[in-house]
Amino acid sequence: MAETDPGRPPRDEVDRIVLAWARERPDLDVRPLTVLSRVSRLARHLDLARRGAFARHGLETWEFDVLAALRRAGEPYRMSPGALLTQTLVTSGTMTNRIDRLAEQGLVERRPSPDDRRGVLVQLTPAGLQRVDDAFADLLDVERGLIGDLPEADRERLAELLRDVLTLFDAS
Repeated sequence: MAETDPGRPPRDEVDRIVLAWARERPDLDVRPLTVLSRVSRLARHLDLARRGAFARHGLETWEFDVLAALRRAGEPYRMSPGALLTQTLVTSGTMTNRIDRLAEQGLVERRPSPDDRRGVLVQLTPAGLQRVDDAFADLLDVERGLIGDLPEADRERLAELLRDVLTLFDAS
């Protein structure tokens, strides 16, 4: 395996970690670290980059997640709180708190459901729409910069490989 070949110098921090573990625990197969440690490190870099992009627009990551779910719903940019739960994978209480905080900022509003007199829908306000659109454009610029040096064919192949790995996690 080229990445952890003891005869080759390490190319990144993960190579150094894997070589050290292989030396200290030769009885264990440390090859999963060559992939998953890189994914973990990449996730941390991506999280910091995303937080920065969102902060430039006065948003926290969770705020962007809720606003983006509403934006992706298409006009009129509204969803039930239950649908937002499904999109953002948080509890009902957490979602209620998030909607309250976004409503206080004027980014969303609660509307009566036309299909259920007791129901409510959460809808982007014009300010919320503008904020999420601006933050998303900035996010794409940031993410494009993070992978900009990879050739297009490599980006496509990496996306396919990551989809394969995520499918294993999502299935369980």
